[in-house]
Amino acid sequence: MASTSDRRPTGGGLTVALSNGMVQLLREYTGRGQTKARTTIGRDHVLIMLQDTLTRGERTLVDAGYPEEVLLTRRRFQEVMRPEATGMVEELTGRRVVGFMSDNHANPDLGVEVFTLEPDGQPAALEEGASTDEG
Repeated sequence: MASTSDRRPTGGGLTVALSNGMVQLLREYTGRGQTKARTTIGRDHVLIMLQDTLTRGERTLVDAGYPEEVLLTRRRFQEVMRPEATGMVEELTGRRVVGFMSDNHANPDLGVEVFTLEPDGQPAALEEGASTDEG
């Protein structure tokens, strides 16, 4: 019998599974899934970019001049779905999520979900110009 890790998607299959999983979660919580989602996986993070995120009602409010109210409601959805979103990423990647950040933008209609993963044993490389907490 294969272990769970043997059945985890990898490569392109993993990015598709993460995109589809996030769209499904958002559909369950907001009543509508995004029409475009793209996932990028780095050494220590998963980034899911979303387009066409707002419901028809939310779009109507944004068009009427109430984007702040719509974005506040979206933040509340993101807070409530945090445990399921991090659980989905942990299950699919096999790595523990140590941080989750999520936000939306009304015009253009975009969203982003960022998951920071526990280090996988590899030393983290600093980008040129990056700083550390050390003096």
